[in-house]
Amino acid sequence: MDVNCSYQEVRAVLADCLDEAEELLSEKSLAEFVEGIELLCMMGRGAEPVLVYMEEAAEIARHTSGKMVYPAAKTAYQISRSPNAAAIVPFLQSLAEISRRLEEPKLLQGYLDIVLEMVERTSISIHGSHATMASPGLIPFLEKAPVLLGELTIGGLKRWMDYGIAQHSHHPDHLAEFFSLESADSRAVMQRERHGTLLVDMERRLDLFELALWKIDASIYPYSRMLDDRSDPRPYYDDKGIFLPDVYDDLDNGISGMDQYRAALAHMAGHRRWTAPVFADNRSPMQRIAIETFEDSRIEYLLMQEYPGLRRIFQALHPVPVEDECDGKHESCIRHRLTMLSRAILDPDHDYRNPDLLEFVQRFFEIMEKGDTTTMDVELLGIQYMARTRTQADALPNVWFKDTEISYRDDNRNLWQFYELDDDEDFHVEPTELEETEPDDTLPPRHYPEWDYTTQTYRPDWASVYETLHPSEDAAYIDGLLRKHDRLAKQIKRMLDLLKPQNYQRIRYQEEGTELDLDIAIRSLIDYKTGHNPDPRINISHKHNDRNIAVTILLDLSESLAQPVGNTGQTLLELEQEAVSLLAWAIEQLGDSFSIAGFHSNTRHEVRYYHIKGFSEGWNMDVKGRLAAMGAGYSTRMGAAMRHAAHYLEHQKSDKKLLLVITDGEPADIDVRDEKHLIEDSRMAVRELDQLGIYSYCINLDPKADEYVADIFGNQYSIIDKLESLPEKLPKLFLALTK
Repeated sequence: MDVNCSYQEVRAVLADCLDEAEELLSEKSLAEFVEGIELLCMMGRGAEPVLVYMEEAAEIARHTSGKMVYPAAKTAYQISRSPNAAAIVPFLQSLAEISRRLEEPKLLQGYLDIVLEMVERTSISIHGSHATMASPGLIPFLEKAPVLLGELTIGGLKRWMDYGIAQHSHHPDHLAEFFSLESADSRAVMQRERHGTLLVDMERRLDLFELALWKIDASIYPYSRMLDDRSDPRPYYDDKGIFLPDVYDDLDNGISGMDQYRAALAHMAGHRRWTAPVFADNRSPMQRIAIETFEDSRIEYLLMQEYPGLRRIFQALHPVPVEDECDGKHESCIRHRLTMLSRAILDPDHDYRNPDLLEFVQRFFEIMEKGDTTTMDVELLGIQYMARTRTQADALPNVWFKDTEISYRDDNRNLWQFYELDDDEDFHVEPTELEETEPDDTLPPRHYPEWDYTTQTYRPDWASVYETLHPSEDAAYIDGLLRKHDRLAKQIKRMLDLLKPQNYQRIRYQEEGTELDLDIAIRSLIDYKTGHNPDPRINISHKHNDRNIAVTILLDLSESLAQPVGNTGQTLLELEQEAVSLLAWAIEQLGDSFSIAGFHSNTRHEVRYYHIKGFSEGWNMDVKGRLAAMGAGYSTRMGAAMRHAAHYLEHQKSDKKLLLVITDGEPADIDVRDEKHLIEDSRMAVRELDQLGIYSYCINLDPKADEYVADIFGNQYSIIDKLESLPEKLPKLFLALTK
């Protein structure tokens, strides 16, 4: 293999070095190793850094991964671009020892990032722009790094470095003393960060523990909760091995870090032995978290049957939520309820009194006492528990997290498997009792992208929209609302008479129409008398030639509609029913084509879209019955609902297409923490509709809508502050929009 490097010292040992590397590295990693050699030769700092790199690369690959060989060379090259060239060799010489302490590639990459941050923050700049003098603390830091990582986690090392830079960056001599561990505060801060039990020190004992007790011979790798890019950095396992936090702190209740490692390892060993993956596609996020809770409890029950001593550790690590502490008024209590349930299963001396909790704890033990349980047994139990206990407050965006984190349990990634229909069109699952809570007429979901403003890209097939016909109730309720507003209806009728199109266009050759076309009728009669087939299209019909509009009224049916309006004695939902009834009646009088739909959401996996009136339906008793049955629940994922409404609206043959969105708040959902995310996605949806020729307009009932509605709809919105005037204002706004 030819390597582009002119140093004779390098070329003299190159062949032997490559032979050794071929035994450790894959073909791709070997090519990256050669690329690293060429990069260091190119930086022009002599042969010594290159030779050190060639010697240390094998140790890096042996202890971490071959894919970390090139990042090491690249980091050395980046150091050479600063005034710290003298630090390149100490950096490379320490990497073999560092890699023994940081066996996971993410951790070693975290160390490389810390080194580059040290270069950037401590190199001295005389003129205040570019660094012109070497960092006085970098070489001492590199020399002490192996010792430090023997005492600290990668997170602790980062905090120790941050403290030193913050306190001593103004004085070069003090900086050097700090990073060489010669100053008192340096050693004090190190001792402060030196806490807990490091996984690297316990790895051999844990290997023996899993092999002796669980007959599992899997590699154990550390990860740093500070550097882990997962939103939920809990332990996990995969085909590569078992991943545990790099440190556990000793607890005040007497549970050591080693006990916590044993608990986490035992829990994952139980999953590996007894958990069978189940399909996640047809389960809502709330159902999934309930199933996970019951399955975790099943695994721990089986573990304690074999090793009863685990109960002491599990109970000491499991939080004890206070019953009724989460009131469900301002936060979602689903995690709180499930953690109480888990605690009640684990601790026979619990003092919880909730009847649903007690019933399902008893049902759990009845299942377990039968023996030979499976994951499917508790899957059904989890779904039934959610169906029994679920409340509208579960959809609130704020979730109660106090006393709900069970740190030793893994993230359950191996409990779920996902099925994509595109992979196998013949896949079919027979309906079971697990689906009994889903509407019978729900269609398969349509998937829509969602705009991510932070990356300026779409998340493909992100939101799943399930559409169904809205349930129906007594249509007389809507007729009663119209009679209630009889005087207002007469005022609107006078306005409608002025807006109704007066120009008619004759359409000939119609089988049905309003009058007879004499010319065609006579010709057809002659054909009939002479034995020929007569033309049946003997009528003339008329249509308005100056008003051709298709309208979709999209109603936000989120939980907030259930709130009362002032002292009116009505809810916002009831006012919306009155207003939409009057509006639908007015549009019907005008002869415009229109549809009515409602939506709410329960995370991106479950956006519900309800058909209340279709374009082909008249304003009849069926439609009124669906409108009478409108209910409020869950959240407001507006962008997905608007895209789905546009899917139907764009196919209407009309000169003007209007999407009228009626909402009482900003877009939000329980799986979105960034409040701006769904606002930006809805704004992008408005742009997409505009490109389709669909005019979007928002009627907003939120007094605080000025803070966000313009960001979504531009100037295409109206805010109704006086909510009780909604039935009067809504039809008039529509008429003004469609003149």
